[in-house]
Amino acid sequence: MKRLQMLMEIAIFASLGVVFDLLIPFKMPQGGSVSLAMLPIFVMAFRHGVVGGVVTGALVGTIQLMFAPQILTVVQPLLDYTIAFGVVGLSGLFARQVKKAAAAGKNGRLMAIVLMATFLGAGLRYVCHVISGIVFFAEYAEGSPVVPYSLIYNATYMVPSYLLCGIVAGLLFTTAPRLLRYSARGV
Repeated sequence: MKRLQMLMEIAIFASLGVVFDLLIPFKMPQGGSVSLAMLPIFVMAFRHGVVGGVVTGALVGTIQLMFAPQILTVVQPLLDYTIAFGVVGLSGLFARQVKKAAAAGKNGRLMAIVLMATFLGAGLRYVCHVISGIVFFAEYAEGSPVVPYSLIYNATYMVPSYLLCGIVAGLLFTTAPRLLRYSARGV
């Protein structure tokens, strides 16, 4: 029963991640956007650990390929979509600490752990996009050194996305810690 519920939650939260990505408040000219797309991945990572988070993230990234993707080679969409969003789920490495802080009612500690965990997930996604920018999108640098260009370009949407998702996730779990608990009867 627990496995079935996790699979259903993965499907629901992956869909939610795609919807959140389509509700883009800010879109970059050569790809990337500020959105809450990582939030459902973080929720799944904290509820179900690394496996739940990585599978949800990879699904979010893969489904995004159906909505106006930028595809240059066979490898690039894997790195920019499937892998980039999949590694966000590695924030689930902090799932036990997040649940422990929530159960103890230590909201300050909970917020700090959530911000660290979301920094890890968003940071790894940022690294994927920077590598992709260096390898596949170098021509957009237009004479500028490609590494600093990719670092700066990707930071312009990843830093606000991290802050937005990290703060919302922290507020979500400090106000509704029951979202972190698995129950055979539902959330």
